[in-house]
Amino acid sequence: MNRAQYTSLTAVAMAQLVRDREVSPVELVRAALDAIGATDARLNAWCDVLADLALARATQLEAEAQRGTLRGPLHGVPIGVKDLFSTAGIRTRRGSALYADSVASENSPAVQRMLDAGAIMVGKNTTPDTGWKASSNSPLYGVTRNPWDPSKTAGGSSSGSAAAVAAGTVPISLGSDGGGSMRIPASFCGIFSMKATLGRVPVWPPSASELLSHAGPMTATVADTAMSLDVLKGLDCRDPFSLPDDGLRYSELIQAPLARVRCVLAPTLFGKLVQPDVAACIDAAFAAIARMPGVDVVDVRIDWSDPVDIFDALWTARGALRTGLKPQDKALLDPGLARLIERSAGIGLGDHLRTLQARAAFCRSVSESFLGFDLLLAPMVPISPFAAEADGPPEMDPSAPVPWARWTPFSYPFNITGQPAASIPCGWTPQGMPVGLQVVGERFADAAVLSFCAAWERQFDWRARRPIVFAGA
Repeated sequence: MNRAQYTSLTAVAMAQLVRDREVSPVELVRAALDAIGATDARLNAWCDVLADLALARATQLEAEAQRGTLRGPLHGVPIGVKDLFSTAGIRTRRGSALYADSVASENSPAVQRMLDAGAIMVGKNTTPDTGWKASSNSPLYGVTRNPWDPSKTAGGSSSGSAAAVAAGTVPISLGSDGGGSMRIPASFCGIFSMKATLGRVPVWPPSASELLSHAGPMTATVADTAMSLDVLKGLDCRDPFSLPDDGLRYSELIQAPLARVRCVLAPTLFGKLVQPDVAACIDAAFAAIARMPGVDVVDVRIDWSDPVDIFDALWTARGALRTGLKPQDKALLDPGLARLIERSAGIGLGDHLRTLQARAAFCRSVSESFLGFDLLLAPMVPISPFAAEADGPPEMDPSAPVPWARWTPFSYPFNITGQPAASIPCGWTPQGMPVGLQVVGERFADAAVLSFCAAWERQFDWRARRPIVFAGA
């Protein structure tokens, strides 16, 4: 199998070929390793490539497939894993010089479930220092670059995961999202990603911002995400917020025609300015969506107050776990993370409890709004990717409590509420950079978000256009 053949395949297609014994897991892994070798010198999306381990597992799974034994729907499919996820016996460095030699003793639930379903981890993907920001550089790994323009950021904090999928090296990589960390890089890199309802996919070890953090797949297609979520969802005793399996088969539901759905088309939220070329893509997508069968456009005014102060307080509070760091250890950190830790010392218990009350009030306001519609559609990020080495656009104020939240104001509100939210490609700027459309559903309506995204994917085939750095080129 050559790289062009490999990169043309979705995870769903790879799994079917393995089931039909037309392709072996060993062929897929070799092609994945070849794809990484052809692209990663320009992107730096992989911090660890596990060639020997992946080939050994592929050989074992190949023998099982030849006997007619399949572990699950992902049998033989190569995947990546963001380096915030614990992986047993394999370094979990979290993008931080403080954990450069850290090796986990057990797998995170999401990793274990993907492996149990037959996936093959070919490596770990880069992330900023402990995933604290939305850009794509870390003191440990250096700069991760955007496949559409390597001079630009891939977004973060699931930086390497997004770049790896966009470049065609793997069809799926596990990511995490505490304030947009799957959806922002998905938008910048032109792939699909959805954070399901908080708790739908169990998270362990618990994040310092556990009331915000989600885990899930980042993929080349909606169907690949649906198949992955079918594997990932369900209770895990290590995550007290994990939800019971809803009993739905997302991979089957998305194949049906879109049922009647009430959509609010919001060109912005909170009155924030959207870059004109990004706005033009969103407007064109809205016009096409309004003509889609099954879509009822609802004229509802979204008048929520911007919850940035709530997010600032919750995100900054995570730094309190490290206030006792020695000066020499703090010097190893990303400078912005070090500032956040210092700021966290000013948050008292009463302050934090009042933030939780404000969060509850915001969640109620949003939930009551969704009684009048099913889906909210809005820009994912109001700007195009900036310089790869930077933490934000030139006008970003680094003195703000959470500076990156100022240039991505449409993502963190739905971490505060825990709602399902996806980023799906909807166009490109004149400079050729992808633009993502955010699709938000009410809590627990994961199937509705996926169904809409599958319908949009049938109308808008973003995979027909490939980035500059692409393994199949």
